[in-house]
Amino acid sequence: MARAFTKIAFTDHVKQVQSDMGSRALYQTLEHGVTDEVFIDARVKQFIEQQDSFYIATTNEDGWPYIQHRGGPKGFLKVLNETQIGFADFAGNRQYLTVGNIVGNNKVCLFLMNYAEKRRLKLWGRAELVHEQDNFSLVQQLEVAEFRAPVERGIVITLEAMDWNCPKYITPRYTQDEIAQFLVDD
Repeated sequence: MARAFTKIAFTDHVKQVQSDMGSRALYQTLEHGVTDEVFIDARVKQFIEQQDSFYIATTNEDGWPYIQHRGGPKGFLKVLNETQIGFADFAGNRQYLTVGNIVGNNKVCLFLMNYAEKRRLKLWGRAELVHEQDNFSLVQQLEVAEFRAPVERGIVITLEAMDWNCPKYITPRYTQDEIAQFLVDD
């Protein structure tokens, strides 16, 4: 996983800044990792399936980045197989910035946070928009039965890299469910 991540994230400019700041030697070792294979193991699968939100980054045709928060019930981000994740694209404010950006450039980055445990996972991949008329069974698989938001399409992401990020500076935050559980446990 490390080599795949560094191939995407460590551009020449990044490497130069790492050199200037004295961290290049440390991070250069990641570039010589054993494997380029990116797959979702049991630990990653469990983390993904526990998310009730994530952030997705895209870029438009002018190179401007855009980050959007996506939320839903826990588990709405689904693991489809060892290399793919997906989610139902619920109707929102109808700006379609993320969807439009994916049409022009399918490279995306997802940032998954568990604030309570101070853990984060970064995922890079290529997104595909899946419409019900083209693949009904896949869109149906991405839907969340108990969630009543209208689904406009599915978004499937084929992973190309991932990286567990350090917990430094993550301020713990808790969901209502987590707080309720704390109160029950006391």
